[in-house]
Amino acid sequence: MRGMWLLIVLLLAGCQHVAAPPPPISGEIRDLHSGELLTAEELLTRLAKPQQLIIGEQHDNADHHTVQLWLLQTLGEQRPQGSLLLEMLTPDQQPKVDQVRHAVTPPTDLPGALAWEDGWDWNLYGPIVRFALTQPYPLLAANLDNREIRAFYRQPPDLSGALSNAASVKTTLLEQISESHCGLLPKSQMPAMLAVQQQRDRRMAERLLAAPTPAVLLAGAWHARKDVGVPLHVVDLGAARAPTVLLLAEQGAEVSAAMADYVWYTPATPKQDYCAQMRKQFGQ
Repeated sequence: MRGMWLLIVLLLAGCQHVAAPPPPISGEIRDLHSGELLTAEELLTRLAKPQQLIIGEQHDNADHHTVQLWLLQTLGEQRPQGSLLLEMLTPDQQPKVDQVRHAVTPPTDLPGALAWEDGWDWNLYGPIVRFALTQPYPLLAANLDNREIRAFYRQPPDLSGALSNAASVKTTLLEQISESHCGLLPKSQMPAMLAVQQQRDRRMAERLLAAPTPAVLLAGAWHARKDVGVPLHVVDLGAARAPTVLLLAEQGAEVSAAMADYVWYTPATPKQDYCAQMRKQFGQ
């Protein structure tokens, strides 16, 4: 009888929920629909439920990549992960990613083996990629390749879907494109730039819908946003509901329920003067 009770105790102990390790970055986490403040573990519980999750980042913020890695590791302990998609990978890199995943011996030069683009800081993205390549689920490209971008820029295609074609969406994106280029882009280039931005969103939406679930997409905040980005295209492509969106934002940024379902505020960082660099580039 004593042996039976010992077995029952061991079985019950094995069924107990193992708390997630504490997050490496502190900051306010908020449910944007209810306004409720969440702990990191409460956020994990909620993010483990949707079949499609988009995590929006500020590309050059190291804290955001640290949070992303922690989320991937801990979500995988909550439920099996189906796939991870990256804005930073293009279709022509996918065969290289697959080859590395199935290699018996990891390459000594991983970014070289993946043909990783210099525009994405490997010091920030490398830990995420290395982790994903050790997992049983696929790591998938979600972006356009350069050949497609050039074609869309030269001849912008028609974009189907009422949500992504709304005037308010296009106006907001055009303002963001102009601001991100410090107002230096000629007006004649704006329609083409908008087309490329929206074709990126459409590709990410297509790839997200086709990916094994639960699927997580890591992308820039503007691609992730529910009011202008990938979620609109997901619904325009026929999905019954938009993906769940978590935005990672620096403290002081304005993030509304129209943009995302959840926000995780990380400490503010010093702002770099990109505009000075761009003015120099444009000869101004």
